[in-house]
Amino acid sequence: MTSGWIALLDDLATLTKVAASSLDDAAGQAAKAGSKAAGIVIDDAAVTPRYVVGLAAERELPIIAKIALGSLKNKLLLLLPGALLLSFFAPWAITPLLMAGGAFLCLEGFHKVMDLVHPGHGDPKETIPVIQTVEELENERVSSAIRTDFILSAEIMAITLASVATSPVWLQAVVLGVVGAGMTLLVYGAVAIIVKADDAGVALARASHGPVRALGRGIVFGMPVFLKLLSLVGMVAMLWVGGGILIHGLHELGVYAPEEAVHHASESVSNLVPAMKSLLAWLVGAGIAGVLGVIVGALVDPLANHVLIPAFQGLKRALGRKSQA
Repeated sequence: MTSGWIALLDDLATLTKVAASSLDDAAGQAAKAGSKAAGIVIDDAAVTPRYVVGLAAERELPIIAKIALGSLKNKLLLLLPGALLLSFFAPWAITPLLMAGGAFLCLEGFHKVMDLVHPGHGDPKETIPVIQTVEELENERVSSAIRTDFILSAEIMAITLASVATSPVWLQAVVLGVVGAGMTLLVYGAVAIIVKADDAGVALARASHGPVRALGRGIVFGMPVFLKLLSLVGMVAMLWVGGGILIHGLHELGVYAPEEAVHHASESVSNLVPAMKSLLAWLVGAGIAGVLGVIVGALVDPLANHVLIPAFQGLKRALGRKSQA
């Protein structure tokens, strides 16, 4: 009887070790996949604060909470099941879809570059809706933010799925869930801090003296500069990530030359300064990917403006007429 209990405890210990190892594997893969989505996360954090501009200060955090909840639903209720179905039924489509997302990132990054060169370049001519109440304005902002978030969330989940495409389905689901929830908390937690930083700075400047007051004034005057810097970092990261996705995607599809050329260039430059070899190799690779991102964005821009967007709008109008018939 005693030997039976010992055997049972031994089995439980073995299962515990396996479970712990699996959790470590899931955590490691989630961290790896999350790092690849850095460009999207930074850009999301830079863009989202504009949705609360002009609204009452006490409504800022509730609105951000609504957007975060919508983002979480996008990732966990729509994109996660869709990613698992795609992985099970059409794994061959993961790389092409990921490359399409990479091209979208390049397009977004290209637009930001053009805005630096020619401010206002490519801004859509929006028809401002007639909004009668503050509640309608808030709902419009939240809906717009969640629609934008869906595209960025889809790219995050696609990058994550590509990182765990060969793993068991349960591990894919865990990693997708962890990355989706973690990215949402990270982005909107950072957005909440950014949005309320001005209020905190004003409070410190008014209620304190000496160094604390100077800190408050520094926060107030520094936040616009910080937001511009964050937007710039997001632009660079989107181009780097988008270009890198395309280079790696071509390698996965059997076109090895671009990735081999980048690797060779990185090695050649990094060998010039052995003490900074890893950093230089990364900088060269990221720089080449970023330049490629700008080129791809410039090529995709007319295609999107003259083909894809009109086709989508035509399909939308056709579906609208059909639903009314």
